[in-house]
Amino acid sequence: MSKPTIGTQEQWDRARAALLEREDEVSKLAGEVNEQRRALPWVPVEKTYTFATDEGTKTLAELFDGRSQLLIYHLMFGPDYTGACPGCSGLADHFDGGVVHLNHRDVTLIAMSRTPLHKIQAYKQRMGWHFPWVSAFGSDFNRDFGFEMTGEQMASEELRTMVDKAPDWLREWAVAVGTELKTGLVEGPGWNVFAMADGTVHHTYSRHAPDGDMLVPYHFLLLDQVPAGRGDSFRALRHDEYGQAMAVASS
Repeated sequence: MSKPTIGTQEQWDRARAALLEREDEVSKLAGEVNEQRRALPWVPVEKTYTFATDEGTKTLAELFDGRSQLLIYHLMFGPDYTGACPGCSGLADHFDGGVVHLNHRDVTLIAMSRTPLHKIQAYKQRMGWHFPWVSAFGSDFNRDFGFEMTGEQMASEELRTMVDKAPDWLREWAVAVGTELKTGLVEGPGWNVFAMADGTVHHTYSRHAPDGDMLVPYHFLLLDQVPAGRGDSFRALRHDEYGQAMAVASS
């Protein structure tokens, strides 16, 4: 933590008033962005997808579990990983507390990964999680919606450079999940949103890396309010450099 500025109550009041104006600007802009997000056109999902769940094979429509809105978090856990992404796991640690509140608002929250279901179940037990987590192993779903890179994207100059000249934090990430970068970076984290209307599933929104605060664990948002902030501990959650390369490869 950097050395603080020591001042009077009057100085604090003036500085806080100036900051409040900026915070109000951010809140207003966030509200406008939220409205723009909700105004996106809905796209019917015509392809049939199936997923492995604790209750057996389910279609995309069945994942709604009787509600009209489906919120999917694509949790990075590839078929060749030995464990899920630490950053994604930090976020998922907060899901259980929010599931009941989302359900009461007609929203079903699930996590989805491409690794086989038995590996999901083992990791879920290890972490003590209870939220729904399904496997898209063998499905085109992640690739079709941009959460799994194609061979062509992985062969792009940006991705090849990223693998060949990977920073230490990214190499540490690969070790943590038990994969090689050239295959592990095929996976992409993010949110995917669907709505059910008149018996048809519609795609309404997606948010891929780079993350932004929508992919940051809640306790890190709380840390933004204390003097030391997130500090070096946020480094373990950095998908931004990967996300930038992914965005280039997807363009």
